[in-house]
Amino acid sequence: MQIEELRTDVLRVLDEKKALDIVQIDVQGKTSICDFMLVATGTSERHLQSLANYIGESVKKTGVNPLGVEGKPGSDWVLIDLGDVIVHLMTAKARDFYALEKLWDPSLVDDTEIIEG
Repeated sequence: MQIEELRTDVLRVLDEKKALDIVQIDVQGKTSICDFMLVATGTSERHLQSLANYIGESVKKTGVNPLGVEGKPGSDWVLIDLGDVIVHLMTAKARDFYALEKLWDPSLVDDTEIIEG
């Protein structure tokens, strides 16, 4: 399966299953671990597990087996490694705390949050 098809499939599942604030981050040339990161918010820890399960089922139908899934039931962050695409599913609290988008895409940094020291 091509990267674009994989990314489109995961985005479709996230949208259909009501994930919130879905962000795509192109990390090509910034890291060798993947080409794209998808970050989405779930409404609860149970919602995160459900999203992860639906993504796993959907990509397996297309012949892609996740390389790994991290995040136990009850966790506020679930990571799904699909090779060229890594999916981060987080509760709103965890997403605000870790701010992954800001680590990988400087255009998402709000200058008012920078603390001068």
